[in-house]
Amino acid sequence: MSETVVACPLCSGMPSQLFDRRTFEGRVVDNRLCLTCGFVYQSPRMTASETEAFYASEYRQLYQGSNSPNPKDLTIQALRAESLVSFFGEQSSEVKRVLDIGSSAGLLLQAFTRVFDSQVVGIEPGLAYREYAQHNGLKVYESLTELESAGESPFDLVCMAHVLEHLPDPLSYLISLREKALAGKGWLLLEVPNLYMHDSFEVAHLSAFSAHTLRQMVEKAGYQVMKLEKHGRPRSSLLPYYLLMLCQPNLIKAGRNIHPERLVLIKRRIGLFQRRKVNRIFPSLAWKSLPEERGR
Repeated sequence: MSETVVACPLCSGMPSQLFDRRTFEGRVVDNRLCLTCGFVYQSPRMTASETEAFYASEYRQLYQGSNSPNPKDLTIQALRAESLVSFFGEQSSEVKRVLDIGSSAGLLLQAFTRVFDSQVVGIEPGLAYREYAQHNGLKVYESLTELESAGESPFDLVCMAHVLEHLPDPLSYLISLREKALAGKGWLLLEVPNLYMHDSFEVAHLSAFSAHTLRQMVEKAGYQVMKLEKHGRPRSSLLPYYLLMLCQPNLIKAGRNIHPERLVLIKRRIGLFQRRKVNRIFPSLAWKSLPEERGR
Protein backbone atom coordinates (compact mmCIF):
# COMPACT_ATOMS: atom_id res chain seq x y z
CA MET A 1 0.00 0.00 0.00
CA SER A 2 1.40 3.41 -0.98
CA GLU A 3 0.83 6.92 0.30
CA THR A 4 0.01 10.02 -1.69
CA VAL A 5 1.98 13.20 -0.99
CA VAL A 6 -0.69 15.87 -0.69
CA ALA A 7 1.53 18.92 -0.13
CA CYS A 8 4.85 19.82 -1.75
CA PRO A 9 7.80 18.97 0.57
CA LEU A 10 9.39 22.35 -0.23
CA CYS A 11 6.62 24.96 -0.27
CA SER A 12 3.57 22.99 1.01
CA GLY A 13 1.67 23.92 -2.13
CA MET A 14 -0.97 21.42 -3.25
CA PRO A 15 -1.41 21.90 -7.03
CA SER A 16 0.83 19.51 -8.97
CA GLN A 17 1.03 17.61 -12.23
CA LEU A 18 2.66 14.39 -13.38
CA PHE A 19 6.26 15.12 -14.38
CA ASP A 20 7.68 11.64 -15.05
CA ARG A 21 6.40 8.06 -14.97
CA ARG A 22 8.64 5.03 -15.40
CA THR A 23 9.18 1.48 -14.25
CA PHE A 24 12.20 0.99 -12.01
CA GLU A 25 13.13 -2.62 -11.24
CA GLY A 26 9.54 -3.72 -11.66
CA ARG A 27 8.04 -0.82 -9.69
CA VAL A 28 6.07 2.06 -11.19
CA VAL A 29 7.63 5.34 -10.07
CA ASP A 30 5.68 8.59 -10.50
CA ASN A 31 7.25 11.99 -9.92
CA ARG A 32 5.17 15.13 -9.73
CA LEU A 33 5.96 18.78 -10.38
CA CYS A 34 4.74 21.32 -7.84
CA LEU A 35 2.90 24.01 -9.80
CA THR A 36 3.56 26.55 -7.04
CA CYS A 37 7.37 26.36 -6.67
CA GLY A 38 8.70 23.94 -9.33
CA PHE A 39 9.92 21.25 -6.91
CA VAL A 40 9.86 17.64 -8.17
CA TYR A 41 8.92 14.86 -5.77
CA GLN A 42 7.75 11.25 -5.84
CA SER A 43 4.04 10.55 -5.28
CA PRO A 44 2.62 8.07 -4.58
CA ARG A 45 5.49 6.55 -2.61
CA MET A 46 6.13 3.81 -0.07
CA THR A 47 4.59 4.20 3.38
CA ALA A 48 6.86 4.60 6.41
CA SER A 49 6.60 0.89 7.29
CA GLU A 50 7.25 -0.16 3.68
CA THR A 51 10.26 2.16 3.55
CA GLU A 52 11.72 0.71 6.74
CA ALA A 53 11.34 -2.83 5.39
CA PHE A 54 12.78 -1.79 2.02
CA TYR A 55 15.98 -0.38 3.51
CA ALA A 56 16.31 -3.31 5.90
CA SER A 57 16.08 -6.05 3.30
CA GLU A 58 16.02 -4.81 -0.32
CA TYR A 59 17.88 -1.54 -0.83
CA ARG A 60 21.51 -2.69 -0.96
CA GLN A 61 20.67 -5.82 -2.92
CA LEU A 62 18.65 -3.85 -5.46
CA TYR A 63 21.17 -1.06 -5.98
CA GLN A 64 24.49 -2.84 -5.46
CA GLY A 65 23.75 -6.54 -5.87
CA SER A 66 24.91 -7.33 -2.33
CA ASN A 67 23.84 -6.53 1.22
CA SER A 68 27.50 -6.22 2.28
CA PRO A 69 30.24 -3.89 1.00
CA ASN A 70 31.75 -5.05 -2.31
CA PRO A 71 34.87 -3.86 -4.18
CA LYS A 72 32.96 -1.70 -6.69
CA ASP A 73 30.96 0.06 -3.97
CA LEU A 74 34.05 0.64 -1.82
CA THR A 75 35.90 2.12 -4.79
CA ILE A 76 33.06 4.55 -5.49
CA GLN A 77 32.91 5.52 -1.82
CA ALA A 78 36.65 6.15 -1.67
CA LEU A 79 36.57 8.36 -4.78
CA ARG A 80 33.52 10.24 -3.51
CA ALA A 81 35.19 10.78 -0.13
CA GLU A 82 38.22 12.27 -1.87
CA SER A 83 35.94 14.64 -3.82
CA LEU A 84 33.99 15.74 -0.74
CA VAL A 85 37.06 16.39 1.39
CA SER A 86 38.67 18.37 -1.42
CA PHE A 87 35.52 20.49 -1.91
CA PHE A 88 35.30 21.23 1.79
CA GLY A 89 38.67 22.91 1.55
CA GLU A 90 40.68 24.73 4.18
CA GLN A 91 38.36 24.62 7.20
CA SER A 92 40.57 22.29 9.26
CA SER A 93 40.68 24.47 12.38
CA GLU A 94 36.87 24.39 12.54
CA VAL A 95 36.20 20.67 12.08
CA LYS A 96 37.25 18.96 15.27
CA ARG A 97 34.05 16.89 15.22
CA VAL A 98 32.44 15.44 12.07
CA LEU A 99 29.14 13.61 11.65
CA ASP A 100 28.43 11.70 8.44
CA ILE A 101 24.77 10.75 7.95
CA GLY A 102 24.47 7.76 5.67
CA SER A 103 28.08 6.90 6.47
CA SER A 104 27.90 3.49 4.76
CA ALA A 105 31.27 1.71 5.07
CA GLY A 106 32.86 4.74 6.77
CA LEU A 107 35.33 5.78 4.09
CA LEU A 108 34.41 9.46 4.29
CA LEU A 109 34.85 9.36 8.07
CA GLN A 110 38.27 7.80 7.60
CA ALA A 111 39.18 10.51 5.06
CA PHE A 112 38.29 13.32 7.49
CA THR A 113 40.29 11.61 10.22
CA ARG A 114 43.27 11.28 7.91
CA VAL A 115 43.19 14.79 6.41
CA PHE A 116 41.86 16.92 9.30
CA ASP A 117 42.54 14.70 12.32
CA SER A 118 38.85 15.04 13.25
CA GLN A 119 36.82 13.10 15.77
CA VAL A 120 34.29 11.31 13.56
CA VAL A 121 30.88 9.76 14.11
CA GLY A 122 28.55 8.11 11.60
CA ILE A 123 24.89 7.23 11.19
CA GLU A 124 24.17 4.18 9.04
CA PRO A 125 20.86 2.25 9.13
CA GLY A 126 22.19 -0.70 7.12
CA LEU A 127 23.38 -3.43 9.52
CA ALA A 128 26.10 -4.94 7.32
CA TYR A 129 27.63 -1.58 6.46
CA ARG A 130 27.38 -0.34 10.03
CA GLU A 131 29.13 -3.45 11.33
CA TYR A 132 31.80 -3.12 8.63
CA ALA A 133 32.57 0.44 9.78
CA GLN A 134 32.47 -0.52 13.45
CA HIS A 135 34.85 -3.39 12.79
CA ASN A 136 37.28 -0.77 11.43
CA GLY A 137 37.12 1.15 14.71
CA LEU A 138 34.53 3.79 13.80
CA LYS A 139 31.70 4.97 16.04
CA VAL A 140 28.53 4.50 14.00
CA TYR A 141 24.93 4.75 15.20
CA GLU A 142 21.84 3.27 13.57
CA SER A 143 19.82 6.49 13.54
CA LEU A 144 19.79 10.17 14.46
CA THR A 145 17.50 9.28 17.37
CA GLU A 146 20.08 6.83 18.73
CA LEU A 147 22.82 9.44 18.35
CA GLU A 148 20.74 12.01 20.26
CA SER A 149 20.07 9.48 23.03
CA ALA A 150 23.80 8.87 23.37
CA GLY A 151 24.30 12.53 24.32
CA GLU A 152 26.83 13.37 21.60
CA SER A 153 27.98 16.99 21.66
CA PRO A 154 27.36 19.20 18.59
CA PHE A 155 29.39 18.74 15.42
CA ASP A 156 31.50 21.26 13.52
CA LEU A 157 30.60 19.54 10.24
CA VAL A 158 27.63 17.39 9.24
CA CYS A 159 27.86 15.55 5.91
CA MET A 160 24.94 14.15 3.93
CA ALA A 161 26.10 12.72 0.60
CA HIS A 162 23.26 11.18 -1.42
CA VAL A 163 20.92 11.10 1.57
CA LEU A 164 18.63 14.14 1.29
CA GLU A 165 16.85 12.80 -1.81
CA HIS A 166 15.88 9.67 0.16
CA LEU A 167 14.11 11.49 3.01
CA PRO A 168 10.31 11.81 3.13
CA ASP A 169 10.51 15.25 4.79
CA PRO A 170 13.89 16.78 3.87
CA LEU A 171 12.98 20.25 5.12
CA SER A 172 12.12 19.14 8.66
CA TYR A 173 15.21 16.93 8.76
CA LEU A 174 17.50 19.84 7.85
CA ILE A 175 15.88 22.00 10.52
CA SER A 176 16.31 19.24 13.10
CA LEU A 177 19.99 18.88 12.20
CA ARG A 178 20.56 22.61 12.65
CA GLU A 179 18.80 22.61 16.01
CA LYS A 180 20.10 19.36 17.50
CA ALA A 181 23.34 18.23 15.84
CA LEU A 182 25.19 21.20 14.33
CA ALA A 183 27.36 23.64 16.25
CA GLY A 184 26.31 27.28 16.01
CA LYS A 185 28.90 28.15 13.37
CA GLY A 186 29.18 24.63 11.99
CA TRP A 187 29.12 23.50 8.39
CA LEU A 188 26.63 21.38 6.45
CA LEU A 189 27.97 19.50 3.42
CA LEU A 190 25.37 18.13 0.99
CA GLU A 191 25.53 16.18 -2.25
CA VAL A 192 22.52 15.11 -4.32
CA PRO A 193 21.81 14.01 -7.91
CA ASN A 194 21.28 16.87 -10.36
CA LEU A 195 17.73 16.81 -11.76
CA TYR A 196 18.93 18.33 -15.04
CA MET A 197 21.58 15.69 -15.75
CA HIS A 198 21.11 12.60 -13.56
CA ASP A 199 18.41 10.00 -14.25
CA SER A 200 17.21 10.81 -10.72
CA PHE A 201 13.91 8.97 -10.78
CA GLU A 202 14.44 5.80 -8.75
CA VAL A 203 12.15 4.13 -6.24
CA ALA A 204 14.38 5.23 -3.33
CA HIS A 205 14.62 8.86 -4.48
CA LEU A 206 11.69 10.77 -2.99
CA SER A 207 12.89 14.21 -4.13
CA ALA A 208 14.69 15.42 -7.24
CA PHE A 209 16.75 18.58 -6.74
CA SER A 210 17.93 21.22 -9.14
CA ALA A 211 20.52 23.73 -7.97
CA HIS A 212 17.68 26.22 -7.53
CA THR A 213 15.39 24.03 -5.41
CA LEU A 214 18.28 22.70 -3.33
CA ARG A 215 19.24 26.28 -2.49
CA GLN A 216 15.61 27.12 -1.68
CA MET A 217 15.33 24.07 0.58
CA VAL A 218 18.41 24.79 2.69
CA GLU A 219 17.65 28.52 2.95
CA LYS A 220 14.12 27.81 4.13
CA ALA A 221 15.60 25.41 6.72
CA GLY A 222 17.74 28.21 8.14
CA TYR A 223 21.08 27.95 6.32
CA GLN A 224 23.06 30.20 4.03
CA VAL A 225 24.80 28.74 1.00
CA MET A 226 28.56 29.32 1.10
CA LYS A 227 29.55 27.30 -1.96
CA LEU A 228 27.75 25.36 -4.70
CA GLU A 229 29.28 23.21 -7.42
CA LYS A 230 27.84 21.13 -10.25
CA HIS A 231 30.17 18.24 -11.05
CA GLY A 232 30.44 14.65 -12.23
CA ARG A 233 33.03 13.15 -9.87
CA PRO A 234 33.90 10.31 -9.73
CA ARG A 235 32.03 9.27 -12.86
CA SER A 236 32.47 12.10 -15.34
CA SER A 237 34.86 14.93 -16.13
CA LEU A 238 32.38 16.51 -18.56
CA LEU A 239 28.82 16.12 -17.25
CA PRO A 240 27.47 17.60 -13.97
CA TYR A 241 25.57 14.60 -12.61
CA TYR A 242 25.70 15.90 -9.02
CA LEU A 243 25.16 19.03 -6.93
CA LEU A 244 27.58 19.69 -4.08
CA MET A 245 26.80 22.38 -1.53
CA LEU A 246 28.41 23.81 1.61
CA CYS A 247 26.20 25.74 4.05
CA GLN A 248 26.18 27.37 7.47
CA PRO A 249 23.30 28.30 9.79
CA ASN A 250 21.62 31.61 9.02
CA LEU A 251 18.74 32.15 11.42
CA ILE A 252 18.10 35.71 10.24
CA LYS A 253 16.55 34.44 7.00
CA ALA A 254 15.20 31.09 8.22
CA GLY A 255 11.82 30.19 6.76
CA ARG A 256 12.20 32.72 3.94
CA ASN A 257 9.72 32.79 1.09
CA ILE A 258 10.28 30.40 -1.79
CA HIS A 259 11.27 31.80 -5.19
CA PRO A 260 9.61 29.49 -7.73
CA GLU A 261 11.59 27.78 -10.45
CA ARG A 262 10.10 27.96 -13.92
CA LEU A 263 10.51 25.90 -17.13
CA VAL A 264 11.55 22.82 -15.14
CA LEU A 265 10.48 20.30 -17.78
CA ILE A 266 12.23 22.22 -20.56
CA LYS A 267 15.44 22.45 -18.51
CA ARG A 268 15.27 18.70 -17.83
CA ARG A 269 14.86 17.91 -21.54
CA ILE A 270 17.72 20.22 -22.52
CA GLY A 271 20.01 18.67 -19.90
CA LEU A 272 19.26 15.10 -20.95
CA PHE A 273 19.72 16.05 -24.62
CA GLN A 274 23.16 17.46 -23.80
CA ARG A 275 23.95 14.30 -21.86
CA ARG A 276 23.06 12.03 -24.80
CA LYS A 277 25.11 14.19 -27.17
CA VAL A 278 28.22 14.17 -24.97
CA ASN A 279 27.84 10.43 -24.40
CA ARG A 280 27.88 9.82 -28.15
CA ILE A 281 30.92 12.01 -28.80
CA PHE A 282 33.02 11.33 -25.67
CA PRO A 283 31.66 8.11 -24.12
CA SER A 284 34.71 7.35 -21.97
CA LEU A 285 34.73 10.86 -20.47
CA ALA A 286 30.97 11.19 -20.10
CA TRP A 287 30.82 8.11 -17.85
CA LYS A 288 34.09 6.70 -16.56
CA SER A 289 34.25 2.99 -15.83
CA LEU A 290 35.87 1.73 -12.64
CA PRO A 291 38.58 -0.95 -12.54
CA GLU A 292 36.02 -3.51 -11.30
CA GLU A 293 33.81 -2.81 -14.35
CA ARG A 294 36.48 -3.17 -17.02
CA GLY A 295 37.03 -6.31 -18.95
CA ARG A 296 33.49 -7.63 -18.44
